[in-house]
Amino acid sequence: MTAEREKTPRRIPHFASREEEAEFWDTHDITDYLDELKPATVRVAKNLSHGMTIRLDLKTLEQLRGLAEEKGVGPTTLIRMWVLERLRAERRAQA
Repeated sequence: MTAEREKTPRRIPHFASREEEAEFWDTHDITDYLDELKPATVRVAKNLSHGMTIRLDLKTLEQLRGLAEEKGVGPTTLIRMWVLERLRAERRAQA
């Protein structure tokens, strides 16, 4: 990042919530901010054709759904992320 860029204040504000961000973008044109945007890297999982059923009590399921909503993903996606993270950690611990 150049020194000039560091001195330039951000025009896209930091948001306290998704609702606040949604309100901002409802009233602003994203094309006015293209110079501040950067490409995102997206990974798409392949071959998710096998499933597994787990049973959770209602309180746990509600907590999971709430946390997933906060993170902007579905509950099964969140669980899959956690499982993959744990498997990677276990592999590192065994190495």
